[in-house]
Amino acid sequence: MVITLRGLAFLLISGCLGVPCALRAAGVGDGESSDAVFDRYVAATEAQESSLRGIQMTVDIQAELPKLKKQGKFHALRIIPKVGRITYDALHFEGDKTIKTDVIARYLQAEDQAQAGNPRALSINRENYKFKYKGEEEIESRSAYWFQLTPKKKRVGLFKGDLWVDERTCLPLRERGHFVKNPSVFLKKVEFQRDFEIKDGVAVPKRIVSHVDTRIVGLAELTIDFSDVKPADEASIPEAALSGFGSVR
Repeated sequence: MVITLRGLAFLLISGCLGVPCALRAAGVGDGESSDAVFDRYVAATEAQESSLRGIQMTVDIQAELPKLKKQGKFHALRIIPKVGRITYDALHFEGDKTIKTDVIARYLQAEDQAQAGNPRALSINRENYKFKYKGEEEIESRSAYWFQLTPKKKRVGLFKGDLWVDERTCLPLRERGHFVKNPSVFLKKVEFQRDFEIKDGVAVPKRIVSHVDTRIVGLAELTIDFSDVKPADEASIPEAALSGFGSVR
Protein backbone atom coordinates (compact mmCIF):
# COMPACT_ATOMS: atom_id res chain seq x y z
CA MET A 1 0.00 0.00 0.00
CA VAL A 2 1.47 3.34 -1.07
CA ILE A 3 0.43 6.17 1.24
CA THR A 4 1.61 9.77 1.32
CA LEU A 5 0.29 11.76 4.26
CA ARG A 6 2.35 14.94 4.01
CA GLY A 7 0.19 18.03 3.93
CA LEU A 8 -2.28 16.67 6.50
CA ALA A 9 -1.05 18.92 9.31
CA PHE A 10 1.20 16.27 10.79
CA LEU A 11 3.58 18.98 11.95
CA LEU A 12 1.07 19.71 14.69
CA ILE A 13 1.76 16.34 16.29
CA SER A 14 5.26 15.43 15.17
CA GLY A 15 6.76 16.65 18.43
CA CYS A 16 4.66 14.23 20.48
CA LEU A 17 4.93 11.24 18.17
CA GLY A 18 8.65 11.65 17.74
CA VAL A 19 9.31 10.77 21.40
CA PRO A 20 10.51 7.15 21.63
CA CYS A 21 8.15 4.89 23.52
CA ALA A 22 10.70 2.22 24.42
CA LEU A 23 11.20 1.65 28.13
CA ARG A 24 13.21 -1.52 27.88
CA ALA A 25 15.93 -0.25 30.22
CA ALA A 26 13.35 0.38 32.93
CA GLY A 27 11.97 -3.13 32.49
CA VAL A 28 8.51 -3.00 30.98
CA GLY A 29 6.30 -5.38 32.88
CA ASP A 30 6.46 -3.78 36.31
CA GLY A 31 3.52 -1.54 37.16
CA GLU A 32 5.12 1.87 36.64
CA SER A 33 6.80 1.10 33.31
CA SER A 34 3.81 -0.59 31.66
CA ASP A 35 1.61 2.26 32.87
CA ALA A 36 3.99 4.72 31.22
CA VAL A 37 3.81 2.88 27.89
CA PHE A 38 0.02 2.79 27.98
CA ASP A 39 -0.18 6.51 28.82
CA ARG A 40 2.15 7.31 25.93
CA TYR A 41 -0.10 5.26 23.63
CA VAL A 42 -3.16 7.23 24.75
CA ALA A 43 -1.34 10.54 24.24
CA ALA A 44 -0.08 9.51 20.79
CA THR A 45 -3.48 8.38 19.51
CA GLU A 46 -5.20 11.50 20.84
CA ALA A 47 -2.54 13.69 19.23
CA GLN A 48 -3.05 12.16 15.79
CA GLU A 49 -6.85 12.23 15.92
CA SER A 50 -7.29 15.62 14.26
CA SER A 51 -4.85 14.67 11.48
CA LEU A 52 -7.02 11.71 10.53
CA ARG A 53 -9.90 14.05 9.80
CA GLY A 54 -10.45 15.47 6.34
CA ILE A 55 -9.02 12.46 4.52
CA GLN A 56 -10.29 9.78 2.21
CA MET A 57 -9.17 6.29 1.28
CA THR A 58 -10.07 3.48 -1.07
CA VAL A 59 -11.81 0.53 0.58
CA ASP A 60 -12.17 -2.97 -0.82
CA ILE A 61 -14.40 -5.37 1.08
CA GLN A 62 -14.49 -9.06 0.27
CA ALA A 63 -17.28 -10.94 2.02
CA GLU A 64 -18.27 -14.59 2.06
CA LEU A 65 -20.98 -16.80 3.49
CA PRO A 66 -19.14 -20.15 3.66
CA LYS A 67 -22.16 -22.33 4.43
CA LEU A 68 -24.21 -20.80 1.61
CA LYS A 69 -21.20 -20.63 -0.74
CA LYS A 70 -21.92 -17.02 -1.59
CA GLN A 71 -19.37 -14.27 -2.17
CA GLY A 72 -19.19 -10.61 -3.04
CA LYS A 73 -16.77 -7.72 -3.50
CA PHE A 74 -17.47 -4.09 -2.66
CA HIS A 75 -15.31 -1.19 -3.85
CA ALA A 76 -15.87 2.23 -2.29
CA LEU A 77 -14.41 5.53 -1.23
CA ARG A 78 -14.30 5.99 2.54
CA ILE A 79 -14.49 9.62 3.60
CA ILE A 80 -13.56 10.89 7.06
CA PRO A 81 -14.80 14.50 6.98
CA LYS A 82 -13.40 17.24 9.16
CA VAL A 83 -16.76 17.34 10.93
CA GLY A 84 -19.32 14.56 11.17
CA ARG A 85 -19.46 10.82 10.68
CA ILE A 86 -17.46 8.56 8.40
CA THR A 87 -19.28 8.00 5.11
CA TYR A 88 -18.90 5.72 2.08
CA ASP A 89 -19.34 6.50 -1.59
CA ALA A 90 -20.10 3.11 -3.10
CA LEU A 91 -18.36 2.73 -6.45
CA HIS A 92 -18.90 -0.86 -7.47
CA PHE A 93 -20.23 -4.21 -6.25
CA GLU A 94 -20.04 -7.64 -7.81
CA GLY A 95 -21.32 -10.91 -6.44
CA ASP A 96 -24.39 -12.33 -4.76
CA LYS A 97 -27.12 -9.87 -3.75
CA THR A 98 -27.40 -11.47 -0.29
CA ILE A 99 -23.80 -10.46 0.39
CA LYS A 100 -24.56 -6.88 -0.57
CA THR A 101 -27.75 -6.41 1.44
CA ASP A 102 -27.44 -8.81 4.39
CA VAL A 103 -23.70 -8.69 5.06
CA ILE A 104 -21.82 -5.64 3.74
CA ALA A 105 -24.63 -3.09 4.02
CA ARG A 106 -25.52 -4.23 7.54
CA TYR A 107 -21.86 -4.25 8.57
CA LEU A 108 -21.43 -0.64 7.42
CA GLN A 109 -24.69 0.38 9.11
CA ALA A 110 -23.44 -1.17 12.35
CA GLU A 111 -20.23 0.86 12.03
CA ASP A 112 -22.31 4.00 11.52
CA GLN A 113 -24.41 3.27 14.62
CA ALA A 114 -21.29 2.60 16.69
CA GLN A 115 -19.91 6.09 15.95
CA ALA A 116 -23.21 7.86 16.58
CA GLY A 117 -22.36 8.76 20.17
CA ASN A 118 -19.39 10.40 21.84
CA PRO A 119 -16.18 9.20 20.07
CA ARG A 120 -14.24 9.40 23.32
CA ALA A 121 -16.59 6.82 24.80
CA LEU A 122 -15.02 4.27 22.42
CA SER A 123 -11.39 5.28 22.86
CA ILE A 124 -8.81 2.88 24.28
CA ASN A 125 -7.90 4.72 27.47
CA ARG A 126 -7.99 4.31 31.24
CA GLU A 127 -11.54 5.59 31.43
CA ASN A 128 -12.91 2.81 29.21
CA TYR A 129 -10.51 -0.10 29.70
CA LYS A 130 -8.53 -2.10 32.21
CA PHE A 131 -5.20 -3.13 30.73
CA LYS A 132 -2.54 -5.71 31.54
CA TYR A 133 0.95 -5.90 30.08
CA LYS A 134 1.59 -9.32 28.50
CA GLY A 135 5.04 -9.02 26.94
CA GLU A 136 6.78 -8.09 23.70
CA GLU A 137 6.15 -9.43 20.21
CA GLU A 138 7.10 -8.56 16.65
CA ILE A 139 4.34 -7.27 14.36
CA GLU A 140 5.22 -6.83 10.68
CA SER A 141 8.94 -6.52 11.52
CA ARG A 142 8.29 -3.90 14.21
CA SER A 143 8.88 -4.47 17.94
CA ALA A 144 5.66 -4.10 19.87
CA TYR A 145 4.36 -4.09 23.43
CA TRP A 146 1.38 -6.37 23.96
CA PHE A 147 -1.51 -5.39 26.26
CA GLN A 148 -4.61 -7.34 27.21
CA LEU A 149 -7.72 -5.14 27.26
CA THR A 150 -10.93 -5.56 29.26
CA PRO A 151 -13.67 -2.92 28.90
CA LYS A 152 -15.01 -1.44 32.10
CA LYS A 153 -18.54 -1.20 30.68
CA LYS A 154 -20.60 -3.24 28.25
CA ARG A 155 -20.96 -0.52 25.64
CA VAL A 156 -21.45 -0.66 21.86
CA GLY A 157 -18.08 -0.28 20.17
CA LEU A 158 -15.92 -1.50 23.06
CA PHE A 159 -14.14 -4.84 22.73
CA LYS A 160 -12.40 -7.44 24.85
CA GLY A 161 -9.08 -8.57 23.46
CA ASP A 162 -5.55 -7.40 22.80
CA LEU A 163 -3.60 -4.35 21.67
CA TRP A 164 -0.09 -4.24 20.22
CA VAL A 165 1.71 -0.88 20.51
CA ASP A 166 4.72 0.11 18.43
CA GLU A 167 7.80 0.30 20.65
CA ARG A 168 9.19 3.45 19.03
CA THR A 169 6.11 5.63 18.45
CA CYS A 170 3.55 4.12 20.88
CA LEU A 171 1.03 4.05 18.03
CA PRO A 172 -1.20 1.01 17.46
CA LEU A 173 0.02 -1.79 15.21
CA ARG A 174 -2.79 -4.27 15.85
CA GLU A 175 -6.07 -4.65 17.73
CA ARG A 176 -7.76 -8.03 18.07
CA GLY A 177 -10.81 -9.23 19.98
CA HIS A 178 -14.60 -9.32 20.01
CA PHE A 179 -17.19 -6.65 20.69
CA VAL A 180 -18.81 -6.92 24.11
CA LYS A 181 -22.08 -5.46 22.84
CA ASN A 182 -23.22 -5.62 19.23
CA PRO A 183 -24.52 -2.48 17.50
CA SER A 184 -27.20 -4.38 15.60
CA VAL A 185 -29.71 -7.10 16.45
CA PHE A 186 -28.70 -8.66 13.13
CA LEU A 187 -25.30 -9.52 14.59
CA LYS A 188 -24.82 -12.18 17.28
CA LYS A 189 -21.04 -11.95 17.66
CA VAL A 190 -18.27 -10.04 15.92
CA GLU A 191 -14.62 -11.09 16.16
CA PHE A 192 -12.01 -8.99 14.39
CA GLN A 193 -8.38 -8.13 13.85
CA ARG A 194 -7.40 -4.60 12.82
CA ASP A 195 -3.94 -3.95 11.43
CA PHE A 196 -2.40 -0.51 11.11
CA GLU A 197 0.51 0.87 9.12
CA ILE A 198 2.62 3.71 10.47
CA LYS A 199 3.38 6.28 7.77
CA ASP A 200 4.90 9.72 8.38
CA GLY A 201 4.43 9.21 12.11
CA VAL A 202 0.71 8.40 11.89
CA ALA A 203 -1.10 5.06 12.25
CA VAL A 204 -3.45 4.54 9.30
CA PRO A 205 -5.76 1.54 8.79
CA LYS A 206 -4.33 -1.24 6.65
CA ARG A 207 -6.63 -4.25 6.96
CA ILE A 208 -9.55 -5.54 9.02
CA VAL A 209 -10.46 -9.23 9.08
CA SER A 210 -13.81 -10.00 10.72
CA HIS A 211 -15.76 -13.13 11.51
CA VAL A 212 -19.40 -12.19 12.03
CA ASP A 213 -22.04 -14.55 13.38
CA THR A 214 -25.34 -13.25 11.99
CA ARG A 215 -28.88 -14.19 12.97
CA ILE A 216 -30.17 -14.56 9.41
CA VAL A 217 -27.44 -15.87 7.11
CA GLY A 218 -25.08 -17.59 9.56
CA LEU A 219 -21.34 -17.05 9.70
CA ALA A 220 -19.95 -14.28 7.48
CA GLU A 221 -16.29 -13.60 6.82
CA LEU A 222 -15.11 -10.14 5.78
CA THR A 223 -11.72 -8.80 4.75
CA ILE A 224 -11.41 -5.03 4.39
CA ASP A 225 -8.34 -3.54 2.73
CA PHE A 226 -7.52 0.18 2.84
CA SER A 227 -5.32 2.01 0.33
CA ASP A 228 -4.63 5.36 -1.36
CA VAL A 229 -5.01 7.52 1.74
CA LYS A 230 -5.02 11.22 0.85
CA PRO A 231 -6.69 14.54 1.72
CA ALA A 232 -10.41 14.45 0.99
CA ASP A 233 -11.85 16.72 -1.68
CA GLU A 234 -15.03 17.29 0.31
CA ALA A 235 -16.39 19.72 -2.26
CA SER A 236 -16.61 16.87 -4.80
CA ILE A 237 -18.09 14.23 -2.47
CA PRO A 238 -21.50 13.12 -3.81
CA GLU A 239 -24.51 14.15 -1.73
CA ALA A 240 -25.44 10.47 -1.36
CA ALA A 241 -22.15 9.81 0.37
CA LEU A 242 -22.48 12.80 2.66
CA SER A 243 -25.93 11.71 3.78
CA GLY A 244 -25.17 8.03 4.26
CA PHE A 245 -23.50 5.16 2.47
CA GLY A 246 -24.57 6.02 -1.05
CA SER A 247 -26.06 3.45 -3.41
CA VAL A 248 -24.13 0.32 -4.32
CA ARG A 249 -23.79 -0.07 -8.07
